[in-house]
Amino acid sequence: MKNSLVALLTLFFLSSCTKDLKFAQKKYAEKIVTSNKDSTKINIDVPIAVGEPIIANSVNKTVFKTMKEIVYVGEKPFSATDYSGLCTEFINFYTKVSTLNNSEPAWFITIDGAIIYRSEKLINIVLSHNAFVGGAHGYAGKRSLLFDIESGLPILNKNLFNNPQAFTKFAESKFREKYKISANAAINDNGFMFESNVFQLPQTYFYTSKGFLLYYNVYEIASYAQGIFEVLIPYSEMKPYLKTI
Repeated sequence: MKNSLVALLTLFFLSSCTKDLKFAQKKYAEKIVTSNKDSTKINIDVPIAVGEPIIANSVNKTVFKTMKEIVYVGEKPFSATDYSGLCTEFINFYTKVSTLNNSEPAWFITIDGAIIYRSEKLINIVLSHNAFVGGAHGYAGKRSLLFDIESGLPILNKNLFNNPQAFTKFAESKFREKYKISANAAINDNGFMFESNVFQLPQTYFYTSKGFLLYYNVYEIASYAQGIFEVLIPYSEMKPYLKTI
């Protein structure tokens, strides 16, 4: 009886905490004028979780870790522990590179974070990023961060599906249908670049109001010029595969 009461109180506490979990949108930016009067700049717009500390801190820690992966220039990640420090390190690194190269063009990184889906079980945050840090062209992409709403812990891709093998087969059929690849043709026949000519699931998934989105970033399965590829699957068709809807 005592154990049941403790479990009930714990469940009530967690439920109350998740209801109190809110987000405040915050912006961070820094720039420096380069020798050609252009500006090297970094702009970050990110949702910060507030409320129950354990849950909010878990979400914020994962979001910041992913931000550092996006703002990765040079041989190792920056050592910043907050967003202001991350912006400063990016500008300082550009200054160092431009001093060595003398004529380094201006760099920029823009990251826009937003909550695109929230249910009683999970939260989906998207980080849309666009950057130029030298080279032939810039790079743009999206990261999807999924969180268990009761714990604040990230939900890994490998834990999304009831039967990954069955879902892979189903997803391939939906991919072929959208991009008009017949069942008998090789998956790369239409200019795709799947490794070993075998269909692979994307690295990025989004929960949206219209359905479950498979999102292939630039370079993932095709050349830079071909861009991104998306397959949207209604939740009614995802019920046999998704653990959480």
